[in-house]
Amino acid sequence: MRFMIIVKSCAAFEAEVTPEAPEELMAEMAAYHEELARAGVLLDGSGLHPSRTGWRIQYDAAGQRVVDGPFAEAKELIAGYTLIQVRSREEAMEWSRRFPNPAGKGQEAVIELRQLIELDEFPPSEALEQMKALDALGKA
Repeated sequence: MRFMIIVKSCAAFEAEVTPEAPEELMAEMAAYHEELARAGVLLDGSGLHPSRTGWRIQYDAAGQRVVDGPFAEAKELIAGYTLIQVRSREEAMEWSRRFPNPAGKGQEAVIELRQLIELDEFPPSEALEQMKALDALGKA
C-alpha cells in the first residue's frame, strides 16, 4: 500500500523567496526520512516551491485554460510530500505520527495522509493493461 504524506502549506511557506528552514527542523526531517529509508518504506519525498511559481490547468465545457499562481487559501495548497509504501493503513498511521512538525516546534501545521490508488483496484480493461505496461516500463 502506498501513502502520500502531504504537507499542507501556510502563509509563511507561500511567502518564502528561497527555501528556508531552521537547521534543527532540517535535521529532524533528515533523520525522519533516513529512518523511513532504513525501514525500506521511503519511495520519494520533496518540498515544493510556493504557488506563485506554478500554474493550474482548469477544464470546463469550453475546454482548458492556464491560470498562473499564486493561489489563494494557502492552507489548501501543498508545500511538500513524502511517499511511502507500507503493509497497512495502521503502519502508515504509525509513520505519520512520527513526522516532524513541518513548520517547526510549537507552530501550527497540518499534514494529510492519502492512500494512492493502485492499478489493480480498477476493473480489467484494455486501457488498464496499457497503464500497467507503462508502469512496468517506469520501474525497469
